[in-house]
Amino acid sequence: MAYLLLILAALFWSGNFVLGRGVNEIIPPVAFSFWRWAGALVILMPFAIRGIIRQNREIRKNLGILTILAILSVTNFNTFIYNALRTTTAINAVLVNSITPIFIVIISWVGFNDRINYRQGIGVVLSFIGLIWIVTQGKLAILLAVKFTSGDLWTLAAALSWAFYTVLLRKRPKHIDPIPFLTILVLIGLVFLSPVYLWEIRSGASFQLSPAVFASIGYVALFPSVVAYVFWNNSVAVVGANKAGIFMHLMPVFGIVLAFIFLGEALATYHLLGMILIFSGIFLTTANRMAC
Repeated sequence: MAYLLLILAALFWSGNFVLGRGVNEIIPPVAFSFWRWAGALVILMPFAIRGIIRQNREIRKNLGILTILAILSVTNFNTFIYNALRTTTAINAVLVNSITPIFIVIISWVGFNDRINYRQGIGVVLSFIGLIWIVTQGKLAILLAVKFTSGDLWTLAAALSWAFYTVLLRKRPKHIDPIPFLTILVLIGLVFLSPVYLWEIRSGASFQLSPAVFASIGYVALFPSVVAYVFWNNSVAVVGANKAGIFMHLMPVFGIVLAFIFLGEALATYHLLGMILIFSGIFLTTANRMAC
């Protein structure tokens, strides 16, 4: 079940990347991130308020780690990604963000002495190659022609922030229920995001309310913010950070499938080969725990 939830989280986040790229001309990045999480807070609060009151002592006792997790995920990650998508290409964003599972493995090893076995290492490499194969259409010339921009530094910062968040989820307070836990992260994250949003407003950035803006914020508030985070947090607790991280390589796969279904785009041979490599890598990395 945990692996199914990780797959669904990757599906919802793939939509977040596509949408973030699509609305970058009409919604400033910090505003999009702020209202995304404000919307998520509105959705979560009715379900979380009783748990927050009941577990208030546990929350106050663990405020330090909760604040760190909130900044890494709510404040940093999506704000960095939305900002990156204003100045970098989709290929660059996917390439840089694909390093996240590798960062997770390194941070787990350095910080907590976690190790992966030989088969799992091969799985990570296979999955990474499959993702690169899809992004570059199986052509080395495309990879060699990639030019990195300042936006790619934002993507790299986002990847590092998410990797630290995923690894540090092991420090998550065990006696705080999932929905109150996420709600507190959102609340704390918004506190730290608010000054940045005010700075963006004062710099002259603004957006016009429209049905497209409401629909975009509504989607990212519900699915990538609430549903995907609950799925990810709970699954990492079950399978561990290293195994969960590799599922992020499914995001471009879902992008291809969604484009095929809804936009009528053709599936090419390089798509299929890349998918086979990614799924093979995931199988090798998780095979000994498929019962979870």
